[in-house]
Amino acid sequence: MREAGHVVARTLAAVAGAVRPGVRLRDLDALAADTIAAQGAKPSFLGYHPSWTPTPYPGVLCLSVNDAIVHGIPGARVLREGDLLSIDCGASVDGYHGDAAITVPVGAVDEAGLRLADAAVRALAAGIAAARPGARLGDVSHAVEAVCRAGGYGIPDGLGGHGVGTAMHEDPSVPNAGRPHRGLPLREGLVIAIEPMLTEGGRSSHRTLADGWTVVTSDGSRASHAEHTIALTADGPLVLTAL
Repeated sequence: MREAGHVVARTLAAVAGAVRPGVRLRDLDALAADTIAAQGAKPSFLGYHPSWTPTPYPGVLCLSVNDAIVHGIPGARVLREGDLLSIDCGASVDGYHGDAAITVPVGAVDEAGLRLADAAVRALAAGIAAARPGARLGDVSHAVEAVCRAGGYGIPDGLGGHGVGTAMHEDPSVPNAGRPHRGLPLREGLVIAIEPMLTEGGRSSHRTLADGWTVVTSDGSRASHAEHTIALTADGPLVLTAL
């Protein structure tokens, strides 16, 4: 799983380095496909078909721009100066998966947008710090929620992290809001993806576009997303999707 995580980290770095005004989303997706293949890995998202979607996912990455919270399909859209882009990537090595996401500015982005992206990173860091053997899942969720709420941001209903292993999405679900000292006891060896998603408008409501995948804010406000896959060890959380 560490190998799969490193593939994801390298792919995110390559794609983030190519983000600029004038770039098409599908070109970033092609770059990700080439980067994953060059490392002898397989994309986790391409062809993924859960029961709640009408069609299999058509991309290697989820590329969500501005008001898209998650699951944005990479197509012909051209990035513009000031856009906020969430890049979500999954890859597998020998049947084991890694999953991570970052939110990056496209050219010059206003201060409010940068704060929104930074809040997702800080919420993720808080969640990771709380993920220790002997704690409970609610401790992780509460740590994420505290950062989001402090910034006045919304937490989209029903969207959050998950277990990771031989399937990209496994139990347990990892909500981005919760009560401390409640929920599943965290034990050494558990691997989860923690992924805060924040909405600038402060609302929790959202809707899915006609493509069956892209989830957008209900009020048109921007969103940010950050994610790492981590393993719980006796020495604390180990981030698998970082180099």
